[in-house]
Amino acid sequence: MGDPMQKRKLGTSNLEVSALGLGCMGMSFSYGPPKDEGEMISLIHAAVDRGVTFFDTAEVYGPFTNELLLGKALPSVRQKVVIATKFGFNLNPDGSPGWQGLNSRPERIRQAAEGSLQRLNIDVIDLFYQHRVDPEVPIEDVAGTVKDLIQQGKVKHFGLSEAGVQTIRRAHAVQPVTALQSEYSLWWRKPEKEVIPVLEELGIGLVPYSPLGKGFLTGTIRATTDLGQSDFRSSLPRFTPEAMRANQAFVDLLAAIAQQKHATPAQIALAWLLAQKPWIVPIPGTTKLARLEENIAAVAIELTPADLRAIEAAASQAPIQGERYPEHLEKMTGR
Repeated sequence: MGDPMQKRKLGTSNLEVSALGLGCMGMSFSYGPPKDEGEMISLIHAAVDRGVTFFDTAEVYGPFTNELLLGKALPSVRQKVVIATKFGFNLNPDGSPGWQGLNSRPERIRQAAEGSLQRLNIDVIDLFYQHRVDPEVPIEDVAGTVKDLIQQGKVKHFGLSEAGVQTIRRAHAVQPVTALQSEYSLWWRKPEKEVIPVLEELGIGLVPYSPLGKGFLTGTIRATTDLGQSDFRSSLPRFTPEAMRANQAFVDLLAAIAQQKHATPAQIALAWLLAQKPWIVPIPGTTKLARLEENIAAVAIELTPADLRAIEAAASQAPIQGERYPEHLEKMTGR
């Protein structure tokens, strides 16, 4: 097996997790049709066997089906794992996919917590994130509600997702924020400008989602790839054939660096994130054992200052084209 999985602490909260977590969304939701439940339970167990202790889900994934999957997969290893889930959407009353806008009102947060506890088959949520900032509800009320849930023993840690720096500061003043989950990768580096310095100052961990650029940085997606209608990437500006052709130059440069390190582009992309700060814990998602093992092997890759400079040079030679989200989704971030 080689080196055991390294551990990292999310900020100054002392929440210790494996250096890489597992994003579970794609097992049930968003990347094409849901995968076979039995196979996904086996994959989650394989991750635990290989030292992964940090599992990411949300009420809205499905809705509900992804939490239910983890609720079946994880009880036997509950003592070893940290389970993160999220609240903040009004779900469709008929349980169909999607949502009807944001809702972080205190009663909705409490209702979401009870539902998640039941579906996940646990008695405490290790990390409870606000999925997106709700402009209608003061963040102090959100933080105060989660603080109450922590005092009641239903939640251990409070997190935010895709929040702006003022929101992070205001929330943290009411209930310390353990982690911010945000998109961060070699092809989405916006958090470096304002967010990462504030996290460093306040002692908050960063959990990057889409650390492999929603699959693009693995080098397996080409402009000719047909993603299919049930894959949400087909609606993203960066995944138009034109943008993919333009962005292929960056992936090619990444592949050249990977070859020198006897690694894959995905491993270099993950190792680069891990090298940025000791309190960064990426959560790549996968539904395949081979990919899981490839991702985990990235933890052992040491990038030298020269390697990091080469990656930086590649990034400046081939800037990424296209927005990460369509406008209506981008508007929900950074608030």
